Amino acid sequence: MNLTSFTDYGLRMLMRMASAPGQAFSTADLAEEFELSRNHLTKIMQRLAQGGIVETRRGVNGGAVLRSNPAKIRLGDVVRLLEQGQALVECFGPAAGGCTIEGCCRLKSRLRQAEARFIEDLNRSTLADIALPQHATA
Repeated sequence: MNLTSFTDYGLRMLMRMASAPGQAFSTADLAEEFELSRNHLTKIMQRLAQGGIVETRRGVNGGAVLRSNPAKIRLGDVVRLLEQGQALVECFGPAAGGCTIEGCCRLKSRLRQAEARFIEDLNRSTLADIALPQHATA
């Protein structure tokens, strides 16, 4: 399984935010800290806000803050949100009509089960479990 960079970067941002849950983080600061594109992180932050993981605030003291305690944010839910629209295999995607073995394929159901178990396993951990240590976030 290969998670997208969108999810990878989103998890990094959330790990940082979980290290100081009450603090607001700008995408500019996060982009500088992780040496990533601010534009890309802005799109990720928008998805996290739409999914109810973060709240964004405008203005001088603006930025994004976690909407919940990091111990209540389950990793599988975050990955599901960030991977939304990314098919595990081509036949799971919206243009799956080109499969020549549709109807007799026994792999598809097993892959769906594996994908569900992956998310379930991740949901045994929370953002608090993977928060960056305080000394790494100076």
